[in-house]
Amino acid sequence: MLAGSCFFFLTVTPDCRAFGARQTEDYVHVPMPPHFRVEATELDGPVFADANGRTLYRWPFKNLRVGNTGDPKGESNCTAAKSTTNAGYMSPYPGGFTLPELDRRPSCTQAWPPALAPANAKPIGKWTIITRKDGAKQWAFDGFALYTSALDKRPGDVLGADTYDHKGDDPAERVPVQPPPDLPPGFNVATTRVGRLLLNGRDFSIYASDADGPNKSNCDSECAKTWVPMLAPQSAHPHGDWAIFERSPGVRQWAFRKRPLYRFALDSYSHSFQGSDEPGWHNVFTQLAPPIPAGFTVQNTTAGQVVADANGKTVYMYSCGDDAIDQLSCDHPDETQAYRLAMCGAGDPERCLHTFPYVLAPKGARSSNRSWSVIDIDPKSGHLAARGQPDALHVWAYRGRPVYTYAGDQRAGDTNADGIGEFRGEREGFKAYWVRDDFNRRAG
Repeated sequence: MLAGSCFFFLTVTPDCRAFGARQTEDYVHVPMPPHFRVEATELDGPVFADANGRTLYRWPFKNLRVGNTGDPKGESNCTAAKSTTNAGYMSPYPGGFTLPELDRRPSCTQAWPPALAPANAKPIGKWTIITRKDGAKQWAFDGFALYTSALDKRPGDVLGADTYDHKGDDPAERVPVQPPPDLPPGFNVATTRVGRLLLNGRDFSIYASDADGPNKSNCDSECAKTWVPMLAPQSAHPHGDWAIFERSPGVRQWAFRKRPLYRFALDSYSHSFQGSDEPGWHNVFTQLAPPIPAGFTVQNTTAGQVVADANGKTVYMYSCGDDAIDQLSCDHPDETQAYRLAMCGAGDPERCLHTFPYVLAPKGARSSNRSWSVIDIDPKSGHLAARGQPDALHVWAYRGRPVYTYAGDQRAGDTNADGIGEFRGEREGFKAYWVRDDFNRRAG
């Protein structure tokens, strides 16, 4: 499965470089207020950032099972009032229960500081100014109020973003705000675990062939029945990474970084990697995700492919959003661990350490990128360990969150804990670290 795909093992080979490895995605330069800027990130492409380089996020309005939360356009519902009880939005749980670890639970504005606008600020382009409930002025983009994340420490951090796509029963999430990608009409791009995936206007994957030359297609008329060329209209113009060449007299085809582009006629769903199963054909990325650390592996499963530890045991991530009105996350070691401990061990940390053990990092282990890191965890609380704590666990983390294996997985490729949690892990629980999931299609 996926043999020969340059991105499959999340490593960089010479053949991958034309498809986005070690390159960052370009974007359309749009007017911005003074002191704002664009930062390149490893996983999400270019994002808007404040004067200190901190990523800007929005809190999209969302209808939940028994209520709604988030920001409508032109308003901010993130306040300095600290939530102490759950809201009951995530049926079947009623509201009014006291939230755990209130001593460490921040208010919404402490977790998500508003991007405040000075008194003399003026709107520009899609950047506008809204008035908060406390009377302060706040920047908005495309009508949505903007925030930074208390989890982000350095320019280019996007730790406030979710670790994987939810579907259906998830809590409200915070989304990085991005400038428009530099794409011709008829193309799109989406964040996946393996990179920023190039798509057509209907979100079907775009591919390139090893058999082609620079700005030259060797896919003949018979080949083009399966690999449909991405044709450029007469009004289109080349720019940046985008070129146009004549595949036949009067027929113009798009190329990205000199590689002719195609759609796979046999793709059965959007964001597909199916075409990369064909020898010599590859998905195209505007930029690739950084590689997984040394010692991790990728394993085939009955549903796709997952990241695994050195022994082939599937790696899981824990995701959590609480049911308070401000829907704060609860999966980072700085946040409450009560939900995770209840899920994996009925509140018993020792049981959790057995059922979902952390993926331990060898002494001196380092990551070659910022998406993966090594952190020290207090095994009794699940919070970050104190400096020099003698019983601290040295563990691997993805986007600042620890990763785990599952005691119930016996063989390489087992994914028995995928979806363990509330509403198949959509609201809170464990999910496998999919790099390709053809069955459930959650790898985005």
